[in-house]
Amino acid sequence: MQEMELTISEIRTETPLIRSLYLRAPEGKSLPPFSPGAHLQVKVPGLADARCYSLVTFSAETDTFDAPQAYRLGVRLEAESSGGSRFMHALTAGDTLKVSGPKNDFPLHATEAGESETVLIAGGIGITPIAAMASALKAAGRPWSMHYSGRSLDQLAFRDELAALAGPALHLHADDDAVTRLDIGTLLDALSTSQHLYVCGPKGMIDAVIEGAKARGWPACKVHFELFTTAAPVAGDTPFEVELSQSGQILTIPADKTIVEVMEEAGCDPMYDCKRGECGVCTATVLEGEPDHRDYFLSDAEKAGGKLIQICISRAKSPRLVLDL
Repeated sequence: MQEMELTISEIRTETPLIRSLYLRAPEGKSLPPFSPGAHLQVKVPGLADARCYSLVTFSAETDTFDAPQAYRLGVRLEAESSGGSRFMHALTAGDTLKVSGPKNDFPLHATEAGESETVLIAGGIGITPIAAMASALKAAGRPWSMHYSGRSLDQLAFRDELAALAGPALHLHADDDAVTRLDIGTLLDALSTSQHLYVCGPKGMIDAVIEGAKARGWPACKVHFELFTTAAPVAGDTPFEVELSQSGQILTIPADKTIVEVMEEAGCDPMYDCKRGECGVCTATVLEGEPDHRDYFLSDAEKAGGKLIQICISRAKSPRLVLDL
């Protein structure tokens, strides 16, 4: 990925918790092209890992993607921020950011013969990659609709721009309104399993779409999602041991850390990328013990087999795991 130092040219307040940042290259040069669903990795001072922010646009002009004059990010201030969103919300126009990208782990599918309507589903700040997809679909003349949900209508960012882009294809949903509240099951019941689904938002929403689509017979290749949330402790998590069979090293994994994190602390160099259980880079073979699968990469059959684990996010149901590492 290309590394760049970009200048913040403008900041807009979208809601009390969400702001847009416009990033430009020195001397007004065009920025590298990006595709809908792409994100930038932003280096945050004091944090070891870069933070990922999706590129958002509401323009159906091709140059928006091919020769952008600015990148636009949408950033929500998180109550339990580890520092990333607080840093981003403290920036002012004229500040610079070190970024890498664009990178796309959430691409749109190619045009298909007799293509049916693509359904875009967003929750909260998950609207950012979804809006870029809507812009690209409109530019290409492809059929689509969008469902955008939040706790209340006043917490839905970019409403005016979305309305101008989408018109009647936009459906707004508010949790505090019984009439418009999004019911994933009802939505899926009204669709066809031939339709592509794209969802980005809170983990609960993504899980509901994935499970609901699976129960209704959707092919996995037509259900697309992106989750920027990394591993977090779950109520009831307890420590367990991991033995690395190739060295005999034994590690204790506390409830608030992942196998990858403890391995790094112990001087190991595990392979990983997303830290969200999506990409499969960190897959390890389980020689003994029972994994507690929390990833989105392994198939149901692979999870049931218990011989593979995503060490960036999954844990153990047994007191001990032996891994072929």
